[in-house]
Amino acid sequence: MATPDHRRFKDSIYEQFARLGKALSAPKRLELLDLLTQGPRTVEALAEQAALSIANASKHLQVLRAARLVDAEKKGLYVEYRVAGEDVARFFVALRGLAESRLAEVEQVSRTYLEQRGALERLLRSGGLEPVEGDELLRRVRSGDVTVLDVRPVEEYRAAHVPGAISIPIDQLRARLKELPKNREIVAYCRGPYCVMAIEAVQLLQKKGFTARRMEQGVVDWRARGFRVERGEP
Repeated sequence: MATPDHRRFKDSIYEQFARLGKALSAPKRLELLDLLTQGPRTVEALAEQAALSIANASKHLQVLRAARLVDAEKKGLYVEYRVAGEDVARFFVALRGLAESRLAEVEQVSRTYLEQRGALERLLRSGGLEPVEGDELLRRVRSGDVTVLDVRPVEEYRAAHVPGAISIPIDQLRARLKELPKNREIVAYCRGPYCVMAIEAVQLLQKKGFTARRMEQGVVDWRARGFRVERGEP
């Protein structure tokens, strides 16, 4: 039979574990954490990208900070947030993978969205939705057989990107098509499997006569596989 001290110890330990569960129990906090795995951001930028008011974004970030999942740093007039460590990013990838393997609704929601956009049929027909695995992409990059295109915002590219990737944010792609070669396959990536920027990029590129495919893995997935990333300006 457990002694009172033993019981208090067990209760205290699991109470600490539960802090993480409570911090991640809101969908918007998960989205904010996902955005922060791409690179540091201010509250204002996070609020805009997550469709939140600045006040609500700040409240969610305080909960994540209290659970030691994110850190904050004052920079001039703004407060910049970042994930508290690489282990947090790996934890998020593992959580997403667990949801994908245990919850059929994840795939159903994704497929319904793509079908409604009319993207699924076109990309399946062209092969653009076929995922390109990280190690296969790495092989192609090293051999010079493929052009890797990062369509995320420039600040995310600066924070970390796939080695050799070209930075053209999705909102600039149409105007900068001349910067891309037509004689090599282009593999576009963004923030991971549930980011639609790479899908939009592949659709546009194929429409303009490029050979293009989408990579499901983002930089966070790339690092989780143990692959090297680069940092710095485009």
